[in-house]
Amino acid sequence: MYLIRVEGDKMSKDLDTLLREKRIFKPSSDVVKSSNIHKWMEKHEINDYDELLQKALDNPDWFWDELAGELEWFKQYKKTKKWNPPYAEWFLDGKFNIVYNALDKHAKGPEKDKLAYIWEGESGEVRELTYLDLYREVNRFANVLKKLGVRKGDTVSIYLPMILELPIAMLACAKIGAVHSVVFSGFWAKAFQERINDAKSKVAITVDGFRRRGKLIELKENVDNILDKTPTIEKLIVVRHEGLNINMQEGKDIWWHEAITEMETECKTEEMDSEDPLFILYTSGTTGKPKGVVHVHGGYAVGIYTTLKFVFDLKEDDVWWCAADIGWVTGHSYIVYGPLLLGVTSILYEGTPDYPDPGRLWKMIENYGVTVFYTAPTTIRMFMKFGEKWPQKYNLDSLRLLGTVGEPINPEAWIWYHQHIGGGRCPVMDTWWQTETGMHIITPLPISELKPGSAVKPFPTVEADVLDDAGKSITGGGGHLVIKSTWPSMFRTLYKDPERYVESYWSRFPNIYLSGDVARRDDEGYFWIQGREDDVLNVAGHRISTAEVESAIVSHKSVAEAAVVGKPHDIKGEEICAFVILKEGSGSTEDFEDIIKYHVRKEIGPIASPAHVKIVKDLPKTRSGKIMRRVIKAKVKGEPVGDTSTLANPEAVEYL
Repeated sequence: MYLIRVEGDKMSKDLDTLLREKRIFKPSSDVVKSSNIHKWMEKHEINDYDELLQKALDNPDWFWDELAGELEWFKQYKKTKKWNPPYAEWFLDGKFNIVYNALDKHAKGPEKDKLAYIWEGESGEVRELTYLDLYREVNRFANVLKKLGVRKGDTVSIYLPMILELPIAMLACAKIGAVHSVVFSGFWAKAFQERINDAKSKVAITVDGFRRRGKLIELKENVDNILDKTPTIEKLIVVRHEGLNINMQEGKDIWWHEAITEMETECKTEEMDSEDPLFILYTSGTTGKPKGVVHVHGGYAVGIYTTLKFVFDLKEDDVWWCAADIGWVTGHSYIVYGPLLLGVTSILYEGTPDYPDPGRLWKMIENYGVTVFYTAPTTIRMFMKFGEKWPQKYNLDSLRLLGTVGEPINPEAWIWYHQHIGGGRCPVMDTWWQTETGMHIITPLPISELKPGSAVKPFPTVEADVLDDAGKSITGGGGHLVIKSTWPSMFRTLYKDPERYVESYWSRFPNIYLSGDVARRDDEGYFWIQGREDDVLNVAGHRISTAEVESAIVSHKSVAEAAVVGKPHDIKGEEICAFVILKEGSGSTEDFEDIIKYHVRKEIGPIASPAHVKIVKDLPKTRSGKIMRRVIKAKVKGEPVGDTSTLANPEAVEYL
């Protein structure tokens, strides 16, 4: 890739736009010409990126029909979509099963001996499964579920760490038409209890224990403490992973390895309607009852297959590593179902990115020849703190494409990732999407010109916009990020709560999906995600995105991470408080408070300069790595911090 420069964006009175990113990175001609999307455009006589976007927007049914045709249907659908906002149906009357396309056809074809997963445990042990191996394991476990009385439409609750039994369990459920509900293993067992009871699952799956940063987490013991509060559970299946001596309740608890012993390696794949539910994934319940997002077989499969093929350009010889957790939608879409639909080899890693040292990920990339790597900005900023000496220890030349997901990435983290991990040659696919969208919604393609910190433009056929409070489309300043069109992998409802589905997402602007994020769109149509709507500061009449202030702070050469919150002020409304983590080797922290204030003033203006700066060792983060600003806000206001059970590092609260 090479760099060119352009002028920045105009200001807006709707949400003050303070950052002006002027760098643009163009993909090399080799990247463009070899990309899946370029070849697809040539086939359809489309000349450039803008023409692709316009043609797809003009005729979305044509676009999605073309891609749906690359998957196999038991019975061809009769109509591409039915859109009656806020309700969508896709590939109507089609008969389909995502597992047939993700697994069965590969296991019975030339890819049967190809590796589907390379799993590495935190302690370094390695386990590999070919597509045929995976097919047999999935069938065995599907037969276990059937023997236990699990039928089409039943929900199975899964509470497992990043081990191979997790995708096996998900695929087994989908194969027989059951609905899986995966709960992130980093949550406390009470979250598992709440989700079991909401879904009324008869069968649950967990593990004896697993290790996190060398510490043993005895998950089965935690589950035992909540089972008497889950009256619908009839059987608990337990994976023996750490070989712990645990209590097994006779008649209720079943060992996974014993249950599969006598099972056949063949199991009929259920023919599902395209709109039959595939899974429920609950969003975190930090602001009330968790929301059960429902995705379906047909449209979800087509959406994630297409985005992974075009955004990350995966080819049959790629080694793909999405370094998320399967407990989140990123793992559902782009660790389990998407890569298997494309028939590629994926890396599955059990442990934390910096254990036993900050070279762990880079060592694995070298060892396995990873070609495409996808991680979160939080992880990138953590490695910035450790310095480039760690990636420099390893050969990362196998990489050809990088990606980010989960939150906005500040330009300096983008640049660091591009230079020190991608060697200045790998395009960075900065993707914006949500649990509810199922697939990438605003994202670059390998043919896109990239602006650090921007998610670029909507994926083909997606009509995204930025609206002010009155619902008027705006350019330049920040506003409500919305989607005006339907897309195949959109969630269909909230489980058992259709009223909340309408109220939460579709009531603010009629027939328009409200994402809950703030964004701005520049004069060239590029989108810049600025964070959640409740992360906007009101300082002396100016509405300022916390993400922009944090990005300005992190642009200082000595800063690794920052979190910004507002503190009530009698005159200004709010004043800005910044908590800052410095990079290793930055020297004395003396005078850094003033240095940071001056740096922000110089970068984006005096109105955004923090009134208070505190240098800290760590920031409170969830087990998925996101900074928990709710806790920071409470500390700043002198209020109780509330439930911290989802924190990975509760000791960080004391640093504040």
